[in-house]
Amino acid sequence: MSLDLARLRAIGLSADAVDSKRALFDDACAALRELRARDPDGNPDLSAARGFWVPGRVEFLGKHTDYAGGRSLLCALERGICIVAIPRTDQRLRILDAPLGDLLDAVVDPLVNAPVGHWSTYPLTVARRIARDFGEPLVGADIAFASDLPPASGMSSSSALVVATFLALADVNRLTERDEYRHTLPTLEHLAEYLGAIENGYAYDAFSGDTGVGTFGGSEDHTAILCSRTGQLVQYSFCPVRFERAVPLPADHELVIAYSGVIAEKIGAAREHYNRLSQATQEIAAHWHDATGRDDVTLGDVVTSEPKAAERVLAMIRDSKGELHDRLAQFILETTELIPRAGDALTRGDLRQLGSLVSRSQASAERLLRNQIDETVWLARDARACGAVAASAFGAGFGGAVWALVSSARASAFRATWSDRYTTQFPIAAPHAKFFSTHAGPPATRL
Repeated sequence: MSLDLARLRAIGLSADAVDSKRALFDDACAALRELRARDPDGNPDLSAARGFWVPGRVEFLGKHTDYAGGRSLLCALERGICIVAIPRTDQRLRILDAPLGDLLDAVVDPLVNAPVGHWSTYPLTVARRIARDFGEPLVGADIAFASDLPPASGMSSSSALVVATFLALADVNRLTERDEYRHTLPTLEHLAEYLGAIENGYAYDAFSGDTGVGTFGGSEDHTAILCSRTGQLVQYSFCPVRFERAVPLPADHELVIAYSGVIAEKIGAAREHYNRLSQATQEIAAHWHDATGRDDVTLGDVVTSEPKAAERVLAMIRDSKGELHDRLAQFILETTELIPRAGDALTRGDLRQLGSLVSRSQASAERLLRNQIDETVWLARDARACGAVAASAFGAGFGGAVWALVSSARASAFRATWSDRYTTQFPIAAPHAKFFSTHAGPPATRL
């Protein structure tokens, strides 16, 4: 098998990033060849295989806004999943994590079960859902992947695996040629929304829902992975997914990413906290429905339903639980004020104002969402102290990562200083932490 990695350079991945992906694809191909050689016919031929690059994402701004019909500023990372797949003639689905040697062996079937708390939850949820939605005949695949994304770090490694699995299974089954695919998923934005529904278990168009992976998230991650633009932030609103604008990042700056070393796992108590943030937005919308008789579906619909709707619903919730008022206040601030103004500031090149707006977003996550931990709070503040233009935690919270916007000329020195200071401040988490630089990268693509 010969993968055309020049394709990655052509779509905007930096030369250094392309070089690092070469080794990952080599590992995935070697693992797939070995997996195939174990078959009774011992056929290691990969001539029918195809490869995909699927990036992680940075949520520049948009903390817990997407599933409530808000908006986000997003970009793809230059790190992600390198995946190779070859079709089978039966329904068997084998997926091999090449570095770990961990093998999932299942079937593409509407009744397949997905375990909780293991990476296989995500591909099996995809396999089950497309088997239900697209029906017979579907074939399985032999798949191997290698990744340079820290898992459970807030960079969407799980959603990237959802996207990667879908792209591979859709490709080997030629789903894009089916009428139901063309009708239901005519654009990448529709596909991103559908993949979000696979993950959260919701119905989509004529496709009925199921259990999903157990978290009530949205489609922000899938949109960033599929629809990002090299060197730019994309601004999307959600429910449904709607492109609003693209905003260039300064060409002489880059993002330095710090994974705190504290897992942002969506299981157990962390899942309950995450889902509670989602459920609170539904409760607020229900209060609005009861008071007004309107049928606005999402919180985003509520606050844009009339000129003074945001002020009206805030007043309505003020005497309710403090939790609901804080959740609403954060949503309104993030989606109606901070994100539009941050995009405008970047367009004008006003980095001072950008830094101020991002700091307000971080503060609202700490005070109103209450989804931050000591490590991410410290990382965001220390990045500014070390000279970053702006810095914020991102992702679901309760662990995870922080981005810092830094001039490219001093990014290397900044990264070393930030990492050293973190090691001193948090010696227990620091051995598991990772610090790296990235530009706003290209979206998922087939090689």
